[in-house]
Amino acid sequence: MSRLFGSVRARATLGATLVVAVALVAAGTAVLLSLRSNLLGEAGTQAERSAREVAAELSVGTRYTELSLDVDDRPVQIVDEEGTLVAASEDLERISGTGVDAVQPQPTPTGDDGGDDDGDDDGGDSDDAGDSLEPGEIGERTTVSDGSATIGGDTEDYRFAAVPVETRNGDQLTVYAGAPLSAEHGAVNTALTVMLIGFPLLLAVVGWVTWLVTGRALRPVAGIRREMAAITASEDLARRVPVPDTHDEVARLASTTNETLAALESSVERQRRFVADASHELRSPIASLRTQLEVAAAHPELLDLDGAVEDTVRLQRLAADLLLLARLDAGERPADARVDLAALAREETGGRPGVSVRSQGDGAGEGAADGAADGAGEGAGEAGEVTVAGSRGQLGRVLANLLDNAQRHARSAVEVSVRRDGDLAVVAVADDGEGVPAGDRERIFERFVRLDAARSRDDGGAGLGLAIARDVAVRHGGTLTVHEAPAGGALFELRLPAAQTLTPPRT
Repeated sequence: MSRLFGSVRARATLGATLVVAVALVAAGTAVLLSLRSNLLGEAGTQAERSAREVAAELSVGTRYTELSLDVDDRPVQIVDEEGTLVAASEDLERISGTGVDAVQPQPTPTGDDGGDDDGDDDGGDSDDAGDSLEPGEIGERTTVSDGSATIGGDTEDYRFAAVPVETRNGDQLTVYAGAPLSAEHGAVNTALTVMLIGFPLLLAVVGWVTWLVTGRALRPVAGIRREMAAITASEDLARRVPVPDTHDEVARLASTTNETLAALESSVERQRRFVADASHELRSPIASLRTQLEVAAAHPELLDLDGAVEDTVRLQRLAADLLLLARLDAGERPADARVDLAALAREETGGRPGVSVRSQGDGAGEGAADGAADGAGEGAGEAGEVTVAGSRGQLGRVLANLLDNAQRHARSAVEVSVRRDGDLAVVAVADDGEGVPAGDRERIFERFVRLDAARSRDDGGAGLGLAIARDVAVRHGGTLTVHEAPAGGALFELRLPAAQTLTPPRT
């Protein structure tokens, strides 16, 4: 049972059926109440009409024995102001609901049967009349009540109407006439029976239709699930799930799933290439180092110590690069320390021949590369730190990689400039080499990519420096791009969000 109602199809069917059931019960209750109210109102109108017909006869002086009390076999009582029954339907055997249970008329004290009587009582203050009536007048107010009566052995429920009337001789009387409620009971019972039979059938139809509709709507989802299970089992990320032609949420889900599979396939392929390239890069220095050690073991006098140290350093740098890339890929968040980029640039360029540093703190104005990129930055030439929030170690690695790349390809000089550009801190590294072709300006940031021809003078780099530099820039919320330098070489621009200047406390 739990497995059945664990499906979306079953829950949708149950939910729709419950909603329709609640709506049907509410609507059915409203219909029954409205039907009963209308029928009761109609019965009350009929009872009042009958009572007023009898009251009209009394008002013109008709004797009790001559009244039309047995029309349509409806119960009628005529009560005087003392509550005594003075006239009633002939076959009335029992009555309730009128306040007078008597069914046999009582003779009047004078023996009169309703004719012209000159009695002294004018009945003007009768409680039954409710209002003072003139002789021969029928009261406007009608009182309605429910009860039952037995006529000729048949007992039924009735709605009674009480109408006050004053006869010509001043007698205050009240006429009770009833209208049967059998039609009301029959109509309500019939409607209730129809509802009790029809509502379950309607709910069954609603549940069946909902089951079919949801099954048809969820059929593509089942196909997507089966294909995803097959992809998981086969580990074939080139496969795609079917996209239905419905242009609805399910179709968009299938499209998004295929986009996710494509991104996953691309990521896995990049990871495979990365592992293959890393293995290739590690193989060369390891093989060289092993060869040197084997030669040294056989002929110690031929040991190339400098070469062995160089290969070892190359392995160490490559291992450090791979470790940093792995940490970046794992989503490692940079530290939130304040880093002065001008001081960091001076620190990284220290001891590097042919490298000069200019920053806005030195009052040197715009950097050598400002005109090639975005023009003069805001605040150029103003004194002060150019600080950002991040990891000093990772940002230093970015500058070191950019400087290593620039020195490998520069003819004679490398220039580093640090400045503020609005809310950004900009570090530009320019060389006077041959530059980077426009078609390769994004490709050089891919891992293990090294351009040949004019930029093939590589002193052992694995093609990871620029990839690491861009990844670190992105992790710090910035960008790293390459343009053409004013001297014709390559201009690398690192743009990072500048840290907010701290306002000194007031003294």
